[in-house]
Amino acid sequence: MEIIVRGYEKNDLDEMIEIWNEVVEEGISFPQEECLDRKTGEEFFTSQTYCGIAVETQTGRLEGLYILHPNNIGRCGHICNASYAVRSESRGQHIGELLVRDCLEQGKRQGFRILQFNAVVASNFAAKHLYEKCGFVKLGTIPKGFRKKDGEFVDICPYYHEL
Repeated sequence: MEIIVRGYEKNDLDEMIEIWNEVVEEGISFPQEECLDRKTGEEFFTSQTYCGIAVETQTGRLEGLYILHPNNIGRCGHICNASYAVRSESRGQHIGELLVRDCLEQGKRQGFRILQFNAVVASNFAAKHLYEKCGFVKLGTIPKGFRKKDGEFVDICPYYHEL
């Protein structure tokens, strides 16, 4: 499988929504509880500073995506935030790493100086391992900061990376 990461185009939206909703429905890593439809999905993705997608070159199938946007405003506007989603059947193939590394470059190109994750779920070991491999620094732990779909509260860990 050969993957390229590029900016999204309008004709990518249906697959982006499908992948995003899969992660939302899992209820173990994204804070969102509502799935996107075509209208809300288009509004959501077009409102981001940048959206990157991972595409399998042979089939053209979208395997994952990320969103990049400011984490705050004004005097903290130089800090961005991102979220990543990979198709469940494509996980473990380093697609997330391609997305994270592209996001770091895009964040810098967009004029941000820091990429910060506010709420990495502590039980998301794959994400934590990937972020640490990519040079992110864990800032601590917020006890019971995330409510999973099943109602269980679990810890979250903020991370950051200078761009």
